[in-house]
Amino acid sequence: MRIISVRRASAGLLLVLASASAASAATPARHAPRQYTIDQFMAVIRVAGASFSPNEKRILFSSNQSGIFNAYSVPVAGGSAAQLTRSTTDTTYAVSYFPADERILYTRDSGGDENNHLYVRARDGKEQDLTPAAESKKLKAAFVRWSGDDRSFFVRTNERDPRLFDLYRYDAASYGRTLLFQNDKGFEIGDVSRDGRWVALDKPNTNLDADLFLYSVEAKELKHLTPHQGQVLFSTAAFDPAATALYFLTDEGREFKSVRRYLFATGKFEDVEKAAWDVLYTGFSWNGKYRYTATNEDARTVIKVVDAKTGAAVQLPRLPEGDVTSVAFSRSENLMAFYLTGDRAPANLHVLDLRTGKVTRLTDTLSKDIDPQDLVDAQVVRFKSFDAMEVPNLLLKPHQSSPDAKAPALVWVHGGPGGQTRKGYSALMQYLANHGYVILGINNRGSSGYGKTFYAADDRKHGREPLWDCVEGKKYLASLPYVDPARIGIIGGSYGGYMVLAALAFQPQEFQAGVDIFGVANWVRTLESIPPYWESYRQALYQEIGDPKKDLEQLKAISPLFHADRIRKPLLVLQGANDPRVIKPESDDIVAEVRKNGVPVEYVVFPDEGHGFTKKANEIRAWSTVLRFLDEHLKKEKGVN
Repeated sequence: MRIISVRRASAGLLLVLASASAASAATPARHAPRQYTIDQFMAVIRVAGASFSPNEKRILFSSNQSGIFNAYSVPVAGGSAAQLTRSTTDTTYAVSYFPADERILYTRDSGGDENNHLYVRARDGKEQDLTPAAESKKLKAAFVRWSGDDRSFFVRTNERDPRLFDLYRYDAASYGRTLLFQNDKGFEIGDVSRDGRWVALDKPNTNLDADLFLYSVEAKELKHLTPHQGQVLFSTAAFDPAATALYFLTDEGREFKSVRRYLFATGKFEDVEKAAWDVLYTGFSWNGKYRYTATNEDARTVIKVVDAKTGAAVQLPRLPEGDVTSVAFSRSENLMAFYLTGDRAPANLHVLDLRTGKVTRLTDTLSKDIDPQDLVDAQVVRFKSFDAMEVPNLLLKPHQSSPDAKAPALVWVHGGPGGQTRKGYSALMQYLANHGYVILGINNRGSSGYGKTFYAADDRKHGREPLWDCVEGKKYLASLPYVDPARIGIIGGSYGGYMVLAALAFQPQEFQAGVDIFGVANWVRTLESIPPYWESYRQALYQEIGDPKKDLEQLKAISPLFHADRIRKPLLVLQGANDPRVIKPESDDIVAEVRKNGVPVEYVVFPDEGHGFTKKANEIRAWSTVLRFLDEHLKKEKGVN
């Protein structure tokens, strides 16, 4: 697992046999679309998550309708959503209704620092922080699941050791707790069985290798399930509801990950499901009637729902064009909540009655001011890179661009390493395309979703081969008849921000401008300052990028900060002051060094944000600044450097 970044948030999911393909549906050609302001784009509401109330009449979800994420609930039959939490400063995400009453669990951090605490909202609206030593801002806690009898729930927290997460069982009535598993060996807690008897543990070894362990709570014994030779990934998927088997993902003997299970009764392993692409996850409805699986198919995720006993596919109704995401079943297994999204349609919460096939849309997130026909679909395109490796991409072509009206363009680099630019709605992408920018969302070598060989192709090659893919992406854009080859820039966040800085420093004549959104400038410092709770992934990061002690000179060689004197093209840098992943000094230092070159540099810091901007006011400021900067440096007279 690569964790130096945030992936694109609006990853698409397609419900098999239920949704029309958007990949082949080109947006009708319109040469004069209406252009929208950033305020109109940010009037779009972002929503996420789904938990059914005990009587299955309401759904709990997260929304930024108030300008910052809070918890809301909406009637299953449709109607107005009610705001349940009212934070005005810190991002709040809904987790779950309590099974027997309408108390809710939710998480909240402080100014984007990612130190999320777990809270409960009582029926009278009072809030209580369930995180021990709640006065400490450095603790991090996360809900895992409800127990099978609904009398308790499981939580992981790093209170004992900031580097490691232990597992606790919380009483649902008193909130008293019991330590279930003390983590002393750098495991990641994968899942816990509903009876609390078994804990599945993942042990990352390298970026391409991980093991699976099973802990018996009763016997206090740890069993290594996956001894193997070579580089093989194993990761927890889920226990089945009756705790008869542990389902997991592995790429053993294959290019892509498949589903297997370990049977407790016999100690044997069985293949469950294989696909031509990576399986992302699999899970069960509450009583185990249904099993759902998601696969990553060429920048979109296809979800399949099957009868868990027979394996027969569940026939689901045809839905409007788009991708289905985040399925969640009610306890009765009669209802399924999901999100439907498309390139031109932000995610909306729906509920499906599995008895009747009726689908009800519960939210309406697109701004009433925006006509979806003015937005654009993302097309999957590929080009051959410098060494003939095929590189997949998403291409957004503005309606107004043509051979007679050549447009400026951007290479858009995702986070990671190992992220993926995916189908689905992106406010910033659509905003820039709406204002005339062609966008190539590149999935350079090292991106996830295209097999383990492609995924590993960037290891210890950062600043070189993956960057050269971006340069080839620029050449691909320049070959398009509607792109002005003299006006191509590069944009990215986190690892993508690093690629922006690397492009300007190591390929200084290729791109006309760069937008760095909280990108790594100094790998030595970034690897030394990773959050303590990433300890289990430290060696995997070192294997992927370099060890700051053993590989000091190599890391300096690929760090743009030490080569900032070569940067000659305009640069915009955006940074959250509380970012725990790419800390603020990374941006402070690169800005200071580039300014010494007399190069135009703009720097915007958001004091109440972290690694990714979650507050509407900040997003408006950030993305309007991006457009103004690009207009200034890429919409000037052709050929002027």
